[in-house]
Amino acid sequence: MAGVAPDQATDLTAAPEAAEAELPPGLVAQTLGEYVRAYVARIGAGESGVLPVIAAMFAIMLVFTVISPNHVFLSPGNLVNLFQQAAVFMVLAMAEGFALVLGEIDLSVGFVGAVGAAITVQLVQPLTTNWHWVPAVLAGLLACTVFGLIQGTIITRLRVPSFIVTLAGFLIANGIFLKILLLGPFSGYPNLAGESDSLHVIYNLMWGTIDPVVSWIAAAVVVGGLGLVIWLSDSRRRKSGLVAPPASLSLIKIGLIAVVAIVVVGISNTNRANLGTLEGVPWMIPIVLAVLGAWTVLLQRTKYGRYVYAIGGNPEAARRAGINVALVRTVGFGLCSFTAGIAILLYASLLGGMSNNLQGGQYVLYAVAAAVIGGTSLFGGRGKPLHGVLGGLVIAAIYNGLYLQGISSVEWQYIVTGLVLLAAVVIDAVSRRGAASGSVTRA
Repeated sequence: MAGVAPDQATDLTAAPEAAEAELPPGLVAQTLGEYVRAYVARIGAGESGVLPVIAAMFAIMLVFTVISPNHVFLSPGNLVNLFQQAAVFMVLAMAEGFALVLGEIDLSVGFVGAVGAAITVQLVQPLTTNWHWVPAVLAGLLACTVFGLIQGTIITRLRVPSFIVTLAGFLIANGIFLKILLLGPFSGYPNLAGESDSLHVIYNLMWGTIDPVVSWIAAAVVVGGLGLVIWLSDSRRRKSGLVAPPASLSLIKIGLIAVVAIVVVGISNTNRANLGTLEGVPWMIPIVLAVLGAWTVLLQRTKYGRYVYAIGGNPEAARRAGINVALVRTVGFGLCSFTAGIAILLYASLLGGMSNNLQGGQYVLYAVAAAVIGGTSLFGGRGKPLHGVLGGLVIAAIYNGLYLQGISSVEWQYIVTGLVLLAAVVIDAVSRRGAASGSVTRA
């Protein structure tokens, strides 16, 4: 190194210094402290992740706990009601997330999901078709999926903007939904009341509960299974020399999952009835968790998921890399509509049937709002199913808290939700600008 100036003694073009200079700190962190410092650095650069929505959730809980009559917001009965109110928002937001991550939008999910739910409810009616609930549910979800695939094909093959195609789909699905409701002797309101086992199963998707003992056993099995998968996956990556969090961080993640499971099951197993007994985890909680788990694995652990993020980030680069962009987008719209069918089926269970008063347009706006509030980007390429769950909880918490205050008028619900959505979009735009400026600086 003789004759080299002091400021040239470190050559960042040589490995491994160059690699460490280019890689994000979180990828090269080896200890918990390094991970924490890398996370703080990402927040400083505008990449806040789910932190804003978690902070918003805690703020909402704190405010409504203090001001709600008799501080009932965090009571077990009200929290279970909150979970039920949030279920439709959460699953619809996960549905919309497929389109948003692809850099698209689907305005039809409210009424496309309603078509599937109406088909299911009509097919299980004992006075007419009297189908078993399993094929009835599958028929409804299949109808939703086919509708979504048709929309995706038009968007990708004919290159029509998704906004226009799904707006047309919104209107078409609304008409089909109203036609389905008129089938049979139900005057537009097929319900789930009756002695049929299939009616009871659909009704209990939202209102049924799991035995408390079974709830604890199932929670232990789920936490143990997830913990084992997380630990083995991280350990295998560490042994292979791949990027992986330290063992302490893996244990913290497993511990957080266990704490959430204990809190949710503990709250649900508390007797919530004023008279008699009402306890146990509602069935809709494992249903939402199953959707969350399935779509998280699909988007983050499979080749298809990697293609979705690649297309959402830069569709032209994805096309040049050999990805079948049209196929991935078409399947994405099919999955979006399929998931919407699950969401509105939960709505049918909550309502006790299907009604022509369903506000499908309102629900699609809530789906987009919940996904964006949770952290999914409107600009594509960034988002997780978990974001839809968190955003749905925020919207439901706002509605629930306002209702407890006696403010049940929709205008205040719209105003508050709109303000929260605007804040989420601003945070997303600022974070993207910060990330872009950081990239320019590094360049």
